[in-house]
Amino acid sequence: MQLFRDLEPLSSEYRHGALTIGNFDGVHLGHARIARQVRQRADEVGGPAVVFTFDPHPVRLLRPELAPPPLTWTRRKVELLGDLGIDAVIAYPTTMALLELSPDAFFDQIIVQKMAAKAMVEGPNFNFGKNRAGDTTTLAKLCGENGIQLDILEPFTRSGETEFVSSSRIRKLIAAGDVQTAREMLTRPYRIRGMVTHGAGRGASLGIPTANLEAIDTLVPEIGVYAGMSYRGGQTYAAAINIGPNPTFGEKARKIEVHLIGFAGSLYGEPLEVSFLSRLRDVTTFPNIDALQKQLAVDIEITKQTYHDYQTNHAS
Repeated sequence: MQLFRDLEPLSSEYRHGALTIGNFDGVHLGHARIARQVRQRADEVGGPAVVFTFDPHPVRLLRPELAPPPLTWTRRKVELLGDLGIDAVIAYPTTMALLELSPDAFFDQIIVQKMAAKAMVEGPNFNFGKNRAGDTTTLAKLCGENGIQLDILEPFTRSGETEFVSSSRIRKLIAAGDVQTAREMLTRPYRIRGMVTHGAGRGASLGIPTANLEAIDTLVPEIGVYAGMSYRGGQTYAAAINIGPNPTFGEKARKIEVHLIGFAGSLYGEPLEVSFLSRLRDVTTFPNIDALQKQLAVDIEITKQTYHDYQTNHAS
């Protein structure tokens, strides 16, 4: 899997293939269906499977006050798309010049001249060009005129549901703390990253050391206690995660504290990634330290079992 941030150095190895254009925030099951179709068309035309996305999202330039918090950072998006068979992701720098291109100009400059695409795959709500003036009808016309095969896929819906899977729907679930339902719509459990900073050290004094995460650049789930997993040195650990204040100690500031179960050592000053499996409970004020310690012990045991069940069910 290759990541490119420009089209100038793009070799022929990553041109003349199948292409999809979109944000792919979160890389959910709908994105997965598009990616797999891109992979199939790439094999048929004998070229690469390529995702073209924008960095940052265009709305951050056009209407920054309306820009939603992202679900994935670029490198994570590349990793997830690579798992789906994509050969390269182009995270193209978003500029006003690019956003001012008409649909015809965007198609000619990017898809035809730069990418030399032989096939394209998109969803039904695809728009492109200045003011999002180009739609799938426009795209079909331009692809037909340039001999490019085009697939327009219907939105993905889970069995028994009428509402289709989307990044905005998943964002609402995570913001509400329903990370388990969100996980069922994503290709991998929802993950955040941050830098480990010094905290009050209360976890260590209770025998449950925690890593305090700051500088998080994606959506943070609702306040609560979660079961998840974390990653360090190529190893995965079950992780009990607390998001919110520590009311038992009279603290009101929201913090993100992660206890890596079975890990011994210092994490200060290091980056740390954490995935969420399920929400265990609300943040609670306990009458004393003993009551808090007993609940934390329960949280850790549930987290261990949740992690074990996930690993068992996703062993392949």
